[in-house]
Amino acid sequence: MTGPVRGTPGWLRETNDRTALSLLLEHGVLTRNRIGELSGLSKPTAAQMVSRLETAGLIHVVGEVSGGRGPNAASYAVRTDRMLGVAIDIDAEVIRSTVVDAAGEERPIAVTPLAGRSPEVDVRLAIDAACEAAGVDPERVGAVCIGVQGALDPRTDELTYIETLPGWPKQGIRRRLGDALGRAVRIDNDVNLAALAERTDGAGRDAGGFALLWMGEGLGLSVDQGGSVHRGASGGAGEIGYLPIPRSAAELDADARDLQDLIGGPAVARLADAHGLSPQFDGTPDAREAFLHELARRVAVGVVPVLALLDPELVVLGGATGQAGGPRLAALVTAELRPAWGDRSVVATGVAAHPVLRGAREHLIGDVRDALFAEVSRIAP
Repeated sequence: MTGPVRGTPGWLRETNDRTALSLLLEHGVLTRNRIGELSGLSKPTAAQMVSRLETAGLIHVVGEVSGGRGPNAASYAVRTDRMLGVAIDIDAEVIRSTVVDAAGEERPIAVTPLAGRSPEVDVRLAIDAACEAAGVDPERVGAVCIGVQGALDPRTDELTYIETLPGWPKQGIRRRLGDALGRAVRIDNDVNLAALAERTDGAGRDAGGFALLWMGEGLGLSVDQGGSVHRGASGGAGEIGYLPIPRSAAELDADARDLQDLIGGPAVARLADAHGLSPQFDGTPDAREAFLHELARRVAVGVVPVLALLDPELVVLGGATGQAGGPRLAALVTAELRPAWGDRSVVATGVAAHPVLRGAREHLIGDVRDALFAEVSRIAP
């Protein structure tokens, strides 16, 4: 659909309407007069904008504000139920999903078993569960963003490293899901989505760029370059778990052959158990400290190639291990690196919970807002 020509009355109306919608998304509930003040437009123009957006069903009256001696002023908000998305995080056992609206309102997180029968069944169940938890109509959902423990090649629509997705095909997955669900589908690596959450709400918020070392059941690396995640030519950048460990690290674990063997989830669980700790590293203070010292030596082995190849401003330790180890583990890793690498900045994740889901939400907030703004273009003059 071709929009109005720049500089024409139609273009000006659309620009003003987009401005009003942006202000309502940014500030929440506003009156017509306040919209006029924030936009710098006259009261009559602001009133016309509000009238057009309300008639189109994009905003609605949500209350009144006292106008002093005059009549109360109606207050308006965006109809966030008009366009919805669902963020989905799939791990080896369950699917977590949550509804996303243009305002970014927090919604309940639904958890469903990973059926493994087909991607269509898995994703449809996740959408329905999220909508039921949020009390919204699934028909309002126009887009989904799915975080998977794998990589999607954007050139061929091929999934790789998907051992945790039984029943999912390698070829044509995004197109297949889009056709079956009748919705826009985005699929991304879980660690890349976690890095987006780290950039938006976590330790990477003020960094020019950073590397997220994800230590969960498996390992992953995501590199943020000034707000843009490096995915590589085939979408498989960051599969650091396959990296062989150097000979100098053999004393840490004689049987380890690669980083997954050294700091992957099973290896960390065995090390914690050997120190008498729970899988969440709970135990006596002395036992926890001894464990973290030993773990830090191992994690430093994984950080060194990141420093050598990428030289990031910041290294963030994420995943279950980074979360449980917290700032103390980050400080010990920094100390391990200092003799050879100086005072490198290694920090714990700043995202308290569900980083993959939060990253998928960030993607969808943008998508849902774009859909709302596209509706503005369709408002009749």
